[in-house]
This record gives sequence, structure tokens and C-alpha cells, in this order.
Amino acid sequence: MAQQNKILVVEKVTKTFGKGSSLTKAVDELSFTVKKGEFLAIMGASGSGKSTTLNMISTIDRPTDGKIFVDDTDITKIKGEKLNRFRRESLGFIFQDFNLLDNLTAYENIALALSIQNVKAKEIDQRVKAVAKNLDIENILSKFPYQLSGGQKQRVASARAIVTNPKLVLADEPTGALDSKSSKLLLERFDYLNQELEATIIMVTHDAFSASFASRIIFIKDGKIFNEIHREKKTRKEFFDEIIRVMATLGGGDSDVI
Repeated sequence: MAQQNKILVVEKVTKTFGKGSSLTKAVDELSFTVKKGEFLAIMGASGSGKSTTLNMISTIDRPTDGKIFVDDTDITKIKGEKLNRFRRESLGFIFQDFNLLDNLTAYENIALALSIQNVKAKEIDQRVKAVAKNLDIENILSKFPYQLSGGQKQRVASARAIVTNPKLVLADEPTGALDSKSSKLLLERFDYLNQELEATIIMVTHDAFSASFASRIIFIKDGKIFNEIHREKKTRKEFFDEIIRVMATLGGGDSDVI
């Protein structure tokens, strides 16, 4: 079903919650595609359906209707051990609250994802060190999470997400708990992963600054695509200004969207 170079195809996906008169359509026949190596941001006000969309792509939630293809596989149909394997091998997750294991060092947190896949120790070491270099965290690998700043924790979490070479990196408000300097550092690393390593990144964010690092942005309103913009040859400042203009037409207060 997926077309050439399209790593993700979301096809007429609907998600409803509740029953009868209290039925709510969080996502309403949503369709879009993502190319291999693309950096896509999904924006929208609180309750627009953006996080529900990411949850369905990540298989945390299932659509009420519609199909989602990752590399030609309809992920809405897979279950059990096949689903676990798909999550382990095809997806990398980056959460707002890092989700690091406190009793493991940064190195061990990153290595764990590979250990679960039964990768040999020597290869684990090589891959952990390579990804640490890409995310500029080589000097903190022996530290425990409590010894790290928020920005460092998020870069360790990002390393853990990409060390398995997933087909999709899914980031849910990755800068939400970070100060502006740490956010910029993290987003610059995302940009590097996308540009140099051709990682396919899908990021849900409220934040226009974060979204300006993406190559394309989908704006969701009431569970449907409201607008879509592409960075193309624009500077990041020009793209940021365009994002702000679109957000102004979305409705809802700034605090809802930004």
C-alpha cells in the first residue's frame, strides 16, 4: 500500500472515545504520508488530536477505523509477539520525561535497547559510543541519571531511541521539560541525526521554535489536517515566522498552541 520512499502511510484514520451521546472523535479520517529521511512536526492546540495521532503510529493506541502502514506493513493488524518485535526493531521513542532507568548509567540505559535484541557485547559498545559521539554525550556515559541535567538526560534518551537504527523516531514534546538553551542543543542534534544520518523523525510539539527545525509541519485541528507547510529553502527564522502566522489562524489561545 505504501508508495515508493514512503516509510509511513496514514490512511483515513479515525479514533473515537466514549459511547452514545458522549462519543468524541479525537481524530477524524486523517490521511498523510511521511517519506524516508523526513523530519515532520505535528502541531495543534491541546485536544486537537496530535498526541492521539502519535500514539496510534507508535501502536500505544489503535485506530477505531482506517489503516497505518510502516514499510508496507499495516501495523493496526499486528498483535502479540509480532507487535512487541515491531516496537523493538522499528520504533525509537523519545518522551518529555526522559523515561531513563535510575539504577543504570547513561551507557547502560542506551545499551539496554541493544541487549534486548541480543546484539553482541562488542557491537553494543561500538554502537553506543558512535551514537554518543553523534549526540555529544561521550563524556557523561558513566554517570547516572540523577547526576545529569535535563538536557543531558534528553540527549541520552535520544541516543537510546536511535541506537537500534529504527525506521521511525517518534518524539512527544521532547523539549517540554527543558530550558531554552537545552532545547536548542537537543534540536540541533535532531537536525544532525536527520540531515547526516537520514533518521526519519516525527515530532509532536506545542512549540514553534522546536517545530522550525522540521522540514515539514502538519497542523491538526479537531482531528483533521488544518494546514501544512514546508521549510524548503527558507531560513529557520523565516520558517518560524510562517509557523507563528499559521498558529494565529488555528484559533485557541496562544497558551494552548505554543
